[in-house]
Amino acid sequence: IHDRTIHSLFQSVTTRTAGFNTTDLAAMDESGTAIMVILMLIGGSPGSTAGGMKTTTFAVLLLSAITVFSRRNDVQCFRRISDETVRSAGAVLFMYLVLFFTSGVIISRVENLPLLTCLFETSSAIGTVGLSLGITSGLSAVSRVILMILMFFGRVGGLTLIYAALPSADSQNSRLPLEKISVG
Repeated sequence: IHDRTIHSLFQSVTTRTAGFNTTDLAAMDESGTAIMVILMLIGGSPGSTAGGMKTTTFAVLLLSAITVFSRRNDVQCFRRISDETVRSAGAVLFMYLVLFFTSGVIISRVENLPLLTCLFETSSAIGTVGLSLGITSGLSAVSRVILMILMFFGRVGGLTLIYAALPSADSQNSRLPLEKISVG
Protein backbone atom coordinates (compact mmCIF):
# COMPACT_ATOMS: atom_id res chain seq x y z
CA ILE A 1 0.00 0.00 0.00
CA HIS A 2 2.86 2.38 0.83
CA ASP A 3 4.53 1.93 -2.59
CA ARG A 4 1.25 2.34 -4.45
CA THR A 5 0.47 5.53 -2.53
CA ILE A 6 3.91 7.01 -3.22
CA HIS A 7 3.68 6.08 -6.94
CA SER A 8 0.18 7.57 -7.15
CA LEU A 9 1.25 10.84 -5.55
CA PHE A 10 4.32 11.11 -7.76
CA GLN A 11 2.39 10.38 -10.95
CA SER A 12 -0.33 12.89 -10.03
CA VAL A 13 2.32 15.61 -9.70
CA THR A 14 4.28 14.61 -12.79
CA THR A 15 1.15 14.82 -14.97
CA ARG A 16 1.24 18.60 -14.52
CA THR A 17 4.30 19.07 -16.72
CA ALA A 18 7.31 17.01 -15.65
CA GLY A 19 6.66 13.91 -17.76
CA PHE A 20 8.71 11.67 -15.49
CA ASN A 21 7.61 8.09 -15.36
CA THR A 22 8.29 5.70 -12.48
CA THR A 23 5.73 3.04 -13.39
CA ASP A 24 4.55 1.33 -16.55
CA LEU A 25 1.72 3.60 -17.66
CA ALA A 26 0.48 1.06 -20.21
CA ALA A 27 -0.21 -1.35 -17.33
CA MET A 28 -2.61 1.06 -15.62
CA ASP A 29 -6.31 0.37 -15.65
CA GLU A 30 -8.74 2.66 -17.47
CA SER A 31 -9.74 4.62 -14.37
CA GLY A 32 -6.13 5.52 -13.60
CA THR A 33 -5.56 6.52 -17.21
CA ALA A 34 -8.70 8.68 -17.19
CA ILE A 35 -7.61 10.46 -14.00
CA MET A 36 -4.20 11.15 -15.54
CA VAL A 37 -5.91 12.54 -18.67
CA ILE A 38 -7.90 14.98 -16.53
CA LEU A 39 -4.81 16.07 -14.58
CA MET A 40 -2.85 16.62 -17.81
CA LEU A 41 -5.68 18.74 -19.25
CA ILE A 42 -5.74 20.92 -16.15
CA GLY A 43 -1.98 21.36 -16.30
CA GLY A 44 0.14 23.56 -14.07
CA SER A 45 -0.12 27.02 -12.62
CA PRO A 46 0.23 30.29 -14.54
CA GLY A 47 3.75 31.60 -14.77
CA SER A 48 5.20 28.09 -14.92
CA THR A 49 6.40 26.25 -17.99
CA ALA A 50 3.42 23.91 -17.72
CA GLY A 51 0.87 23.65 -20.46
CA GLY A 52 -2.78 22.77 -20.10
CA MET A 53 -5.71 24.92 -19.08
CA LYS A 54 -3.97 26.02 -15.86
CA THR A 55 -4.98 25.35 -12.29
CA THR A 56 -6.45 28.83 -11.88
CA THR A 57 -8.77 28.30 -14.85
CA PHE A 58 -9.99 25.06 -13.28
CA ALA A 59 -10.41 26.80 -9.91
CA VAL A 60 -12.47 29.63 -11.46
CA LEU A 61 -14.72 27.08 -13.20
CA LEU A 62 -15.14 25.12 -9.97
CA LEU A 63 -15.95 28.30 -8.04
CA SER A 64 -18.42 29.29 -10.76
CA ALA A 65 -20.21 25.95 -10.41
CA ILE A 66 -20.31 26.34 -6.64
CA THR A 67 -21.77 29.83 -7.10
CA VAL A 68 -24.54 28.48 -9.34
CA PHE A 69 -25.33 25.61 -6.98
CA SER A 70 -25.46 27.90 -3.94
CA ARG A 71 -27.56 30.47 -5.84
CA ARG A 72 -25.20 33.36 -5.23
CA ASN A 73 -24.77 36.26 -7.66
CA ASP A 74 -20.98 36.63 -7.69
CA VAL A 75 -18.17 34.15 -8.11
CA GLN A 76 -15.86 34.69 -5.18
CA CYS A 77 -12.82 33.34 -3.41
CA PHE A 78 -11.68 35.84 -0.77
CA ARG A 79 -12.57 38.51 -3.37
CA ARG A 80 -15.11 38.78 -6.16
CA ILE A 81 -13.99 37.29 -9.50
CA SER A 82 -14.99 39.30 -12.57
CA ASP A 83 -17.53 38.00 -15.05
CA GLU A 84 -14.95 38.45 -17.81
CA THR A 85 -12.58 36.07 -16.01
CA VAL A 86 -15.34 33.48 -15.65
CA ARG A 87 -16.23 33.80 -19.36
CA SER A 88 -12.58 33.49 -20.35
CA ALA A 89 -12.21 30.38 -18.19
CA GLY A 90 -15.26 28.82 -19.86
CA ALA A 91 -13.88 29.65 -23.31
CA VAL A 92 -10.50 28.13 -22.45
CA LEU A 93 -12.17 24.96 -21.15
CA PHE A 94 -14.28 24.70 -24.30
CA MET A 95 -11.25 25.18 -26.60
CA TYR A 96 -9.14 22.63 -24.76
CA LEU A 97 -11.91 20.03 -24.68
CA VAL A 98 -12.73 20.44 -28.37
CA LEU A 99 -9.07 20.26 -29.44
CA PHE A 100 -8.28 17.38 -27.09
CA PHE A 101 -11.31 15.27 -27.93
CA THR A 102 -11.42 15.96 -31.69
CA SER A 103 -7.72 15.23 -32.05
CA GLY A 104 -8.04 12.04 -30.01
CA VAL A 105 -10.93 10.81 -32.14
CA ILE A 106 -9.08 11.61 -35.38
CA ILE A 107 -5.93 9.81 -34.24
CA SER A 108 -8.00 6.85 -33.04
CA ARG A 109 -9.71 6.54 -36.42
CA VAL A 110 -6.55 7.08 -38.49
CA GLU A 111 -4.42 4.67 -36.45
CA ASN A 112 -7.18 2.19 -35.51
CA LEU A 113 -6.23 2.43 -31.82
CA PRO A 114 -8.39 2.52 -28.67
CA LEU A 115 -9.87 5.96 -28.03
CA LEU A 116 -8.68 6.22 -24.40
CA THR A 117 -5.09 5.55 -25.47
CA CYS A 118 -5.31 8.30 -28.10
CA LEU A 119 -6.96 10.69 -25.63
CA PHE A 120 -4.06 10.07 -23.25
CA GLU A 121 -1.59 11.04 -26.00
CA THR A 122 -3.54 14.16 -26.99
CA SER A 123 -3.93 15.34 -23.39
CA SER A 124 -0.21 14.80 -22.86
CA ALA A 125 0.53 16.84 -25.99
CA ILE A 126 -1.81 19.75 -25.23
CA GLY A 127 -0.64 19.77 -21.62
CA THR A 128 3.01 19.64 -22.80
CA VAL A 129 3.59 16.85 -20.30
CA GLY A 130 5.67 14.35 -22.26
CA LEU A 131 4.05 11.17 -20.99
CA SER A 132 3.10 8.43 -23.41
CA LEU A 133 1.54 5.00 -23.39
CA GLY A 134 4.15 3.93 -25.92
CA ILE A 135 2.25 4.46 -29.17
CA THR A 136 3.82 7.73 -30.32
CA SER A 137 6.75 6.16 -32.16
CA GLY A 138 4.39 4.03 -34.26
CA LEU A 139 2.02 6.82 -35.30
CA SER A 140 1.67 7.99 -38.89
CA ALA A 141 2.83 11.43 -40.05
CA VAL A 142 -0.73 12.80 -39.86
CA SER A 143 -1.10 11.83 -36.20
CA ARG A 144 2.34 13.17 -35.33
CA VAL A 145 1.52 16.52 -36.95
CA ILE A 146 -1.70 16.67 -34.90
CA LEU A 147 0.30 16.05 -31.72
CA MET A 148 2.85 18.71 -32.70
CA ILE A 149 0.09 21.28 -33.26
CA LEU A 150 -1.41 20.39 -29.89
CA MET A 151 1.99 20.81 -28.23
CA PHE A 152 2.42 24.25 -29.78
CA PHE A 153 -1.11 25.25 -28.82
CA GLY A 154 -0.64 23.96 -25.27
CA ARG A 155 2.65 25.81 -24.82
CA VAL A 156 1.57 29.16 -26.24
CA GLY A 157 -1.92 29.05 -24.76
CA GLY A 158 -5.38 29.20 -26.26
CA LEU A 159 -6.38 32.75 -25.49
CA THR A 160 -2.99 34.09 -26.56
CA LEU A 161 -3.38 32.53 -30.01
CA ILE A 162 -6.97 33.68 -30.38
CA TYR A 163 -6.23 37.25 -29.29
CA ALA A 164 -3.28 37.38 -31.69
CA ALA A 165 -5.18 35.90 -34.64
CA LEU A 166 -8.60 37.52 -34.39
CA PRO A 167 -9.38 41.23 -34.34
CA SER A 168 -11.17 42.74 -31.38
CA ALA A 169 -14.94 42.96 -31.79
CA ASP A 170 -15.40 45.81 -29.34
CA SER A 171 -19.00 46.97 -29.44
CA GLN A 172 -19.22 49.53 -26.66
CA ASN A 173 -21.66 51.74 -28.58
CA SER A 174 -24.56 49.32 -28.65
CA ARG A 175 -25.69 46.12 -26.99
CA LEU A 176 -28.32 43.56 -27.88
CA PRO A 177 -31.29 43.05 -25.56
CA LEU A 178 -30.73 40.64 -22.68
CA GLU A 179 -32.31 37.20 -23.00
CA LYS A 180 -32.83 34.75 -20.13
CA ILE A 181 -32.12 31.22 -21.38
CA SER A 182 -32.90 28.09 -19.37
CA VAL A 183 -29.70 26.05 -18.94
CA GLY A 184 -29.39 22.55 -17.49
